[in-house]
Amino acid sequence: MKDKRILVTGGSGFIGSHLVKNLLEAGAKVAVTVRYGNIIKNIRLADCWSSLEVIEADLRNRGALQAIRSFDPEVIFHLAAYHHVGHSFGQVEECFDVNAKGTANLFDVCEGAPKFVYIATSEVYGLQQTVPFVESMDPGPLSPYAVTKYAAEMYCRMKQRTAQAGSIVILRPFNAFGPYQSTNAIIPELILKCLRGEPIQTTSGAQTRDFNFVTNLTEGMLLAAQHPEPIDGPMNIAGGEEIAIRDLVLRIVDLTSSRSRVEIGALPYRPNEIWRMRGDATRARQTLGWKPRVSVDEGLRITVEWFRDQIARGNPVVCAR
Repeated sequence: MKDKRILVTGGSGFIGSHLVKNLLEAGAKVAVTVRYGNIIKNIRLADCWSSLEVIEADLRNRGALQAIRSFDPEVIFHLAAYHHVGHSFGQVEECFDVNAKGTANLFDVCEGAPKFVYIATSEVYGLQQTVPFVESMDPGPLSPYAVTKYAAEMYCRMKQRTAQAGSIVILRPFNAFGPYQSTNAIIPELILKCLRGEPIQTTSGAQTRDFNFVTNLTEGMLLAAQHPEPIDGPMNIAGGEEIAIRDLVLRIVDLTSSRSRVEIGALPYRPNEIWRMRGDATRARQTLGWKPRVSVDEGLRITVEWFRDQIARGNPVVCAR
């Protein structure tokens, strides 16, 4: 990646900011799209802000994307998205505009870029009868977020079949966690409540998820971008460990030595809950040589200590979405 011009949309987001720092360490020339071009709104990038080309642009507005064309990226990582599953039921129009329309607009601006890596989501699998989830399964998305991310994925598939074939990679990462994640996500929310001794209320927690430490995901993205051969169709980036939410809660309580009152079963399940989720990463392993290097337990320890340090420093730990 050294000296390559690389664009990261959503670069100030949780996964995007980790990816940006990996790219800078590799010697790349990195541009990021942000909706607000200041450090306060993009706090995750504060320590590398001066090393970036910052493009203030909303992907929903094609007229605002000329700066992307001027940067002329050689590699594009497209992470910008409306990404809150639960809130998406009340923000359907914004989901479609950002996730589907925004992706189409980006393709129009970056037509012919040598490599385009679209970051889809494991949420597209939705309702399945068996686990693990493999790429050949028919998606059954169960939220507006998942539907719109799948719509954008299908747009990428269409482009794969045209003259751009071979330049587009579609990745389906499973549930990310790690330092700098928004406290809207379950793991940071649980960690902070445990460290502060606040009461914890959850559903019965029978639903399972496949959690993956953030650096595992960014390593997969970098390998995919550098792969010399075409990769047709989507590819899972999954840890392969199925964890029940109630077990996750108890792991975090134990890691933090918390005295929080824990009420498992106090909350109802959300509508259209995905009950089991575990990904099969065979294709990524065979094609890219990728495998998760940081285990869930190690990642949780790292994340707990990061949040503990933020509290000790007196720094704000509520990160931007």
